[in-house]
Amino acid sequence: MDNCIFCKIIAGEIPSNKVYEDEDMLAFRDINPQAKVHVLVVPKSHFATLAEMNAAQAELVKKCMVKIPSIAKSLGLDNGYRLIINQGEDAGQTVHHLHIHILGGQSMGEKML
Repeated sequence: MDNCIFCKIIAGEIPSNKVYEDEDMLAFRDINPQAKVHVLVVPKSHFATLAEMNAAQAELVKKCMVKIPSIAKSLGLDNGYRLIINQGEDAGQTVHHLHIHILGGQSMGEKML
């Protein structure tokens, strides 16, 4: 997508603080962190929500989920971390390219908000 900031980051048009990359996904530090550690895991295929993904994109999400534990370990998140996938405006999704937030490095408590 021409105007998607995450597509531009994936393409190298916008710099990012990468923590992991392979042919299917990119993980980079959030520029507006909501925890001591806040990393975004982004499939390299553009789609906004889980409801929009096709079978091939579902496989990319699966690969992301399988890789997240090793990314979290590399970030020192041995005591746990939180994963968030915002879906749509009401959920707070501001970039309409599916992405998974990894939050940690501190006690997060039980409340989600």
